[in-house]
Amino acid sequence: MEKPCTLLVHFDKGSPAMANEIKAELESGDGPAKADAMRRAISLLLNGEPLPHLFITVVRYVQSCDDHAVQKLLLLYLETVDKRDAATGKVLPEMILICQNLRNNLQSPNEYIRGVTLRFLCRLAEPELLEPLVPSILANLDHRHHFVRRHALSAVAAIYRRQHGDQLIPDAPELVERSLASEQDAAARRNAFLMLLASAQDRAVAYLLTNADRVAEWPDLLQMAAVDLICKVCGPKGGRADKGRYIKIIISLLSAPSSAVVYECAGALVSLSSAPTAVRAAANTYCQLLSSQSDNNVKLIILDRLHELRASHREVMVDVVMDVLRALGSPNVDVRKKVLDLVLDLLTPRNVEEVVLYLKKEVVKTQAAEVEKGGEYRQMLVQAIHSCAKKYPEVAASVVHLLMDFLGDPNVAAAHDVVLFVREIIETNPKLRVSIIQRLIDTFYQIRASRVCICALWILAEYALSLSEVESAISTIKQCVGDLPFYTVSEEGETTDSSKPSQPVVNSVTVSSRRPAVLADGTYATQSAATETAISAPAASLGSLASTQNLRSLILSGDFFLAAAVASNLTKLVLRLEEVQPSKVEANKASTGALLIMVSILQLGESSYLPHPIDNDSHARIVLCVRILCNPGDDVRKVWLQSCRQSFVNMLAEKQFRETEEMKAKAQISHAQPDDLIDFYHLKSRMGMSQLELEDAVQDDLKAATGQFTKDADDTNKLNRILQLTGFSDPVYAEAFVTVHHYDIVLDVTVINRTKETLQNLCLELATMGDLKLVDRPQNYTLAPESSKQIRANIKVSSTETGVIFGNIVYETSNVMERSVVVLNDIHIDIMDYISPATCADVAFRNMWAEFEWENKVAVNTVIQDEKEFLDHIIKSTNMKCLTPLSALDGECGFLAANLYAKSVFGEDALVNISIEKQPDGKLSGYIRIRSKTQGIALSLGDKITLKQKGGSS
Repeated sequence: MEKPCTLLVHFDKGSPAMANEIKAELESGDGPAKADAMRRAISLLLNGEPLPHLFITVVRYVQSCDDHAVQKLLLLYLETVDKRDAATGKVLPEMILICQNLRNNLQSPNEYIRGVTLRFLCRLAEPELLEPLVPSILANLDHRHHFVRRHALSAVAAIYRRQHGDQLIPDAPELVERSLASEQDAAARRNAFLMLLASAQDRAVAYLLTNADRVAEWPDLLQMAAVDLICKVCGPKGGRADKGRYIKIIISLLSAPSSAVVYECAGALVSLSSAPTAVRAAANTYCQLLSSQSDNNVKLIILDRLHELRASHREVMVDVVMDVLRALGSPNVDVRKKVLDLVLDLLTPRNVEEVVLYLKKEVVKTQAAEVEKGGEYRQMLVQAIHSCAKKYPEVAASVVHLLMDFLGDPNVAAAHDVVLFVREIIETNPKLRVSIIQRLIDTFYQIRASRVCICALWILAEYALSLSEVESAISTIKQCVGDLPFYTVSEEGETTDSSKPSQPVVNSVTVSSRRPAVLADGTYATQSAATETAISAPAASLGSLASTQNLRSLILSGDFFLAAAVASNLTKLVLRLEEVQPSKVEANKASTGALLIMVSILQLGESSYLPHPIDNDSHARIVLCVRILCNPGDDVRKVWLQSCRQSFVNMLAEKQFRETEEMKAKAQISHAQPDDLIDFYHLKSRMGMSQLELEDAVQDDLKAATGQFTKDADDTNKLNRILQLTGFSDPVYAEAFVTVHHYDIVLDVTVINRTKETLQNLCLELATMGDLKLVDRPQNYTLAPESSKQIRANIKVSSTETGVIFGNIVYETSNVMERSVVVLNDIHIDIMDYISPATCADVAFRNMWAEFEWENKVAVNTVIQDEKEFLDHIIKSTNMKCLTPLSALDGECGFLAANLYAKSVFGEDALVNISIEKQPDGKLSGYIRIRSKTQGIALSLGDKITLKQKGGSS
């Protein structure tokens, strides 16, 4: 790390090689032995061993060896060894001894020796050693073998780029241009072209424009170099007026056989031109690469480019949305997710039907057993269709019935997404209500997940309005609950066994045995509807019973939250039946049946046959339903039959409003300065301009008018990032400007010598605490009296954790023999620089909350006395987003609970739950819980909240 290194070799420190042993092997060994000794010598040099006396031995015994491996190792040794005197900085005198050997290698009859020597010269930085070799290097430009010519061109380019290279080879551009005109080898032409691109750009441009018609026939290596030249010439700093000629060359390369060239051309085309024709050509090229490339990493990179195009040229990207959808054929989940995200951003009334039809076909394909991760892919498709239907409700009718077939999906997450989609569609599309309710009644028995059942029951209770619908819904629930009671007890206190001859198996209702039963198809099921008998309880009957009595199975497994949902939704259905049923007898019969189910659930919950009794909340909810059915009133009917649905409508409206506000916030509006000049397109001359050039000129004018060319960085917060490291009275004053990037921190430290003496060997020594790592080794500087020096330090960051950078400045003066030290103030790296507000669905938040293992619980201790004010203070202090809607926080009840979410630049999720209560004395109490997947972010965020929660200026 102390000096530049062009070679990296693994070194086993467990078996160090002695210099004497290496010297002996070099003097007496044969080819393989010398090669092994050279390898050990190179390893020692790379790891800091000087080996000062070995050089003469190498010159005497290795230079004359004819072994090609030894000769290549000799060049690596020469590349590694110190060629300058550490004290004076001049080239060591003995280094002249190697020049004759290098000249002999450059004139060797063996092409390999010439080539590797030329390659070594590319990394030789001493002009004193290069000068006598220049004639031999130039002679190799005309060698008969392309391997030698290729490396000769690289050597000429490297030497010309050196500090005094133009003095060593003053006519290098002319020589290289001449070689380029006659060269046939692809790699050699590329090297020559790159040399002209870097050192003689005008010659490279002239060569490119002279051969513009033949660029499509060039080898792909040279085509890539040509694209680099065009980007450099026509980029923001180039700004050439004849940009159209270069864009024509780029478009001609879009049909090149090399995928790499095509990809680079598409990117160059977008960066050079904003004309719709050019952007459309680039988008089509990306789509072709997306379908032709099999590597998932390549697909992800291309999708990133398409996302960037969508941000700036959405109207063009809309036309290729179906081409992008074809990438769903990839089995990779990340590729599919990016494709769906991109397509959902490109929906328009013209293409939404085509998109939904394609997604429907993909949903059907996921039913095949051979589809990899079919359940997860189906969930993604359901969410995408849901988004389509939200934006364009007219397409919901074509997909809702297909998706309802997946309510019984084994993938609970996918089934839950389906039922949420149905719940939203039935509210936003009243025309589909009747068909959805009928389909839900028909497929309800297929549902196996508790939370899907709860949502489906709510839909039936809220949207079954006609007499036939209400009766069918009540009948379906009764059928799925099964026969009552859930168990019977004999006079002796024992469970009635269904094996008695007088009782048939199907009609016996006994307590669940809680043992898994193997069904006819080989799957397991919890036996809950009838007790296993010793003689005649066939497994098939259990399987069929479980298939139609899904609610019974779930309730007997101890799910009393579902039981409470059954009771409340039965109550709604009975109350609605009383309104639409003219016969009071039928209404009373239905009410009695519902009461019997509720009482049976309460009896089951209070019995000892289940491992856990019913919880208090579910018990209170069911008892409330019993009381309401026994004594219904007008106010109660209004609450149960109208207020519930109105709350759901308000929730959807709130959600839509938030999404609209977020879209408005994301819209970027650029404004130009009032005194900026605008070119009027219609007054321009169109002589000799192609359609693409005309479009490009129009787009450039529009950009100039809207201020998109001049996006100055916001400098208002820069002063806040300047930290004073030393005091004003210290002999050395230092301050640092801290710049935080994603994965590294850059410290620009300004050091000022405030004394009248020269400070020698001044060194900025830094150390870190936390997941921070210094990249650069400190260097020594000499600082004149009252002068300043800018020192840059790079620090790598590996995780989201609060870190501390501390250190000191060490220097020497001529008057004091000892070194002086100035201790610096600590620099605290704030976690807020790494996390940003983000959004996620409530379901995803709950899943992550259950999954993450690191939790930090912080007690509330604040002088703030208003709950909402405290919540706003925490949101502002932690740079997080409140997921709880504002409507849920309205009102005054003395209690507040909210969820906050943020995401770090490393992809880590930060979850925060705030639960606070107002005490009688007006103070707030409660807890703030932080959960994350890693310990660092949980602890750092907790420390930040502890520091900031009191409010005020702290």
